[in-house]
Amino acid sequence: MGSLDGSEQQVAAEAAVRAEGLVKHYGPVKALDGIDLEVPEGTVLGLLGPNGAGKTTTVRILATLLKPDRGTATVAGHDVLRKPNAVRRAIGLTGQYAAVDEYLTGRENIAMVGGLYHLQSGFVKQRADELLERFRLTDAADRPVKTYSGGMRRRLDLAASLVAHPQILFLDEPTTGLDPRSRLELWSVIQDLVRDGTTVLLTTQYLEEADQLADDIMVIDHGLVIAHGTAEQLKQDVGGDRLEVVVAADALVQTKAALVPLSDGEVRIDQVERMVKAPVSGGSRVLVEAVRALDESGVHVEDIVLRRPSLDDVFMSLTGHSAQVDGAGEEKGDES
Repeated sequence: MGSLDGSEQQVAAEAAVRAEGLVKHYGPVKALDGIDLEVPEGTVLGLLGPNGAGKTTTVRILATLLKPDRGTATVAGHDVLRKPNAVRRAIGLTGQYAAVDEYLTGRENIAMVGGLYHLQSGFVKQRADELLERFRLTDAADRPVKTYSGGMRRRLDLAASLVAHPQILFLDEPTTGLDPRSRLELWSVIQDLVRDGTTVLLTTQYLEEADQLADDIMVIDHGLVIAHGTAEQLKQDVGGDRLEVVVAADALVQTKAALVPLSDGEVRIDQVERMVKAPVSGGSRVLVEAVRALDESGVHVEDIVLRRPSLDDVFMSLTGHSAQVDGAGEEKGDES
């Protein structure tokens, strides 16, 4: 690596997590093929991609659970290869499945993790009380975890990862398998942690999750970063807003003609959905103009909506497939 100039040194100093050129192959499978990333302190970086994209391998390398074939990474200023113990003291980690002992109580699970960190028992007891209350598990604290719901287990797993006040939290698909209500509850907890100053690296297949939680998003596919930016920037790259108008089948051509003057690009007809789609700009103003133009043309509108591009649109445009597709595992037992 070459020397850094002053501005680059400043950026590096402010990065809680930094990786350059991470490569990891499993035989012919390229789990990572040169990943660069940077997570500034107190922010959330979302790694978005389908199964087999390279997300879990990235997290395992950064958490010192796996060695890269090539590349460098630092976490909280510590090199993951040269100072793995220092890295582990600085991080909390939750995997795709809650790593809790179902025969222990919630309180005992937190105490066990505190013991692994060699924390004093008095501190662990106090910390357990704080975390159980914060994650709304106080009433279930002394019940065996096998009686917990899936959402409760995930919250306990996240609580246990915070027992040592980590600066940085790695969340590897934290809401996998949760129902919508439990997912929203966990999102709220993560947002609270970030407000308190925690730095988060989040992997997810859920486009809405990245949109809701991440300050910055990296789209990964087949071990490569294929796009990087905020949710809004990525959506803008796909294109602007889209006007969708549903009308009777015999009014499709007339509708298209009315919308062409308002459109920023090609106006398309979807015969199956009886829908006319027009790329537009101007927000709600163009919606009002479209309604007026259609009315003046004598078109009876069954439905009209101004649709923003979603992260799903982004992923489809970049890869040609959905973010939630089955793929080959990065390694045995690793599906994301």
